Amino acid sequence: MVGNYLIGLREGLEASLVVSILIAYLVKSGRRDRLAHVGGGVAAAVAISVAFGALLTYTSTSLLTTGESREAFGGFTSLVAVAFVTAMVFWMQRTARGMRSELDGRMQSALAVGTAAVVLTAFLAVAREGLETALFFWSAVQAAGSTLTPVVGFSLGLLTAVALAWLLYRRSVKLDLARFFTWTGVGLVVVAAGVLGYAVHDLQEGGILGGLHSLAFDVSAQIPPSSWYGTLLKGVFNFSPQTTVLQAIAYVAYLVPVMGLFLLPARTGRAGRAVRTAPAAVSTSTPIAPPAAPAAPAARAKVSAARSAAK
Repeated sequence: MVGNYLIGLREGLEASLVVSILIAYLVKSGRRDRLAHVGGGVAAAVAISVAFGALLTYTSTSLLTTGESREAFGGFTSLVAVAFVTAMVFWMQRTARGMRSELDGRMQSALAVGTAAVVLTAFLAVAREGLETALFFWSAVQAAGSTLTPVVGFSLGLLTAVALAWLLYRRSVKLDLARFFTWTGVGLVVVAAGVLGYAVHDLQEGGILGGLHSLAFDVSAQIPPSSWYGTLLKGVFNFSPQTTVLQAIAYVAYLVPVMGLFLLPARTGRAGRAVRTAPAAVSTSTPIAPPAAPAAPAARAKVSAARSAAK
């Protein structure tokens, strides 16, 4: 449930911020008459995202008739979901600062073209987030092995995201979005590593990969899947008490380098700021001579008298 709440919160806030930026631009430019068109584009994007999720479920439950084909479909779909969410996390890290100016430019061009362009701009801005969310959420639900609890967590995350976006739009709260996206990105990378492990296990059960019975560890006696802590580990990390060697390798091989690359810009950014704000060091190896004292008035008078006598 926690992992799905994080998915709903992160993805929902991204989509909500996109919508709020488009609305703010229209209000600021005095084009409130186009707000309904933006709403239509957003509604269409939400509808197609829900339909995509329903199509995945229908394909897995109705079109595929054998257990092996279902497992293979779930495995390949989860691999695609991991690839998409990884690319999205890094993309947001690079482009979050310039998102407002980019969306403002698109909406300005759309207003110059007409109504259809405004609807299409809103649709495309939200549909990309929606389709990614539907794919990743579907894969996370399959990995969790439950149908109700992940939906509740995801729905709560979406509601929280919409409430936060509304408060941000009304300037009722302040939120460090860079830090928010960094920490939620860390959480999504952990969730994606668990989904990748689930994908490998599905492909093993589907006969695509071998090693299904080669276990890296079996702690089902110490961590029963039906226990509250087993359920918690499953919901947060997609942890399986019986993990194959290939699953463990895939989990570590994804989590360590991806997490390191994701956190690298944050560490280098903090180091750069520390260097820029550090006071300049003064070397004490060579003493600095004090400025020479000005000549006394009596000495200046003697010099003037000598020059007059010479003349």
